[in-house]
Amino acid sequence: MNLKKMHIGLHQSLILAAALVAGMAQAEDTVDTDSLYLQHCAACHGTDRLGGMGPALLPDNLSRLKKSEAERVIREGRPATQMAGYQTLLNDQQITALTEFMYQAPTHPLKWGKTEIQTSRDVTHSAGSLPDQPVFEADLMNLFLVVEIGDHHVTLLDGDKMEPIHRFPSRFALHGGPKYSPDGRYVYFGSRDGWITKYDIYNLKVVAEVRAGINMRNIAVSADGHYVMAANYLPHTLVLFDAANLELLDLVPVENGAGDSSRVSAVYTAPPRGSFIAALKDIPETWEITIEDNSAVIRRMTTDTLLDDFFFDPGYQHLIGAARDGKHGVVIDLDTGKTTAELPLPGMPHLGSGITWQQEGRRVMATPHFRTGAISIIDMDTWKVIKTLDTEGPGFFMRSHENSRYAWADVFFGPNADKVHIIDKQTLEIVKTLQPEPGKVAAHVEFDRHGEKLLLSIWDDDGAIIVYDADTLEEEKRIPMKKPSGKYNVWNKINYEEGTSH
Repeated sequence: MNLKKMHIGLHQSLILAAALVAGMAQAEDTVDTDSLYLQHCAACHGTDRLGGMGPALLPDNLSRLKKSEAERVIREGRPATQMAGYQTLLNDQQITALTEFMYQAPTHPLKWGKTEIQTSRDVTHSAGSLPDQPVFEADLMNLFLVVEIGDHHVTLLDGDKMEPIHRFPSRFALHGGPKYSPDGRYVYFGSRDGWITKYDIYNLKVVAEVRAGINMRNIAVSADGHYVMAANYLPHTLVLFDAANLELLDLVPVENGAGDSSRVSAVYTAPPRGSFIAALKDIPETWEITIEDNSAVIRRMTTDTLLDDFFFDPGYQHLIGAARDGKHGVVIDLDTGKTTAELPLPGMPHLGSGITWQQEGRRVMATPHFRTGAISIIDMDTWKVIKTLDTEGPGFFMRSHENSRYAWADVFFGPNADKVHIIDKQTLEIVKTLQPEPGKVAAHVEFDRHGEKLLLSIWDDDGAIIVYDADTLEEEKRIPMKKPSGKYNVWNKINYEEGTSH
């Protein structure tokens, strides 16, 4: 990737002698954090903390990084990156003060508009300039991309051989899952810092990048592959790009009729509808966005409550939203925009990880919960909860495949995070609980295109991808990786396989 723009650590040293002088000049009882930041951090992270070669150092952007870990990174650096350690240059008081400074909201207003977006765009390979044949041999529909958050890399994996093909660096804190072009050749990554990276899988090269916002939730690619849309927390915008070269097409302030603005929780593609659907975090509306003449046309659907997460039925006729109160969900008919049902979902469901399948002639959906050890199973005809499975703790991800009789659910939170439940999709019972690596989080399953093999992450810096036989449930091999998180199969994603996230 473009190393001039890429984050490969949380800090990069400036001139060693100047840094040493600045560090020694601090009084014992006071720390001039502004001067420390400008001396040690601004070159990579920007004088306004919006980021540059390094990521933005703002509270929302660092929300997944504990302060203690941030201090450790400043003190020790990151191996195999441009981030040098500062323990010989700064004392403990200075490091703590810098960390606190990073986690405080800036006092000046932050702006990221059309000019900033257009200036950030970098096209390294224009559309059509690279060969149309892949530089490796594999089933192009059975490739996986594995995001390794331990050192901000991505591994391209052969899904037949279950062997890595290529490993490349990514932007800091990829978020929301990569999205493929309809033919599977290109993948679009979105980072928490707002960067969208278009990557040519065939040629193993970054072809374009652009920064859509300061803090971004996720991106979506239109069903025809022509557009990319970004959902931002900061600023409160939706941003539309030409998928070919990431050229800015439209920037939409997210506001209601009264002028109240909102963060965007997420944006999704609705293929049968030829539209995007956006979840708004701060105003009780859901938006459907169609594209006309390269501009976004907004259709607003008013809801009775704030919705934080979405799920769709297979035909994208209905949207199921999780209420922000964490106690229930609502069903919205996307044609009428009306709420047609309410669901008792008391444990803050993670609907974005929900899955569906056919059970005894009916379509059911299942969702884990963030706050309670349960999986809710819902009849999608009656919108009734037909069963609640007790689990060994709150979960994050569920996955299955049309060709598999099992659904897998992790126990991501709490003392049993090293366990994974396997559910028989017809009996609706947990038939097996695995503990692949005692003491280490086991999470996020993804099946291969055939539903015959699956991958499970050991979510640890000294982690691995475990390959299982989807029928016998036996472990076949382990591939060492650096805190692997999400895994994304090309076929499953572009065909909207019912057992994976969309």
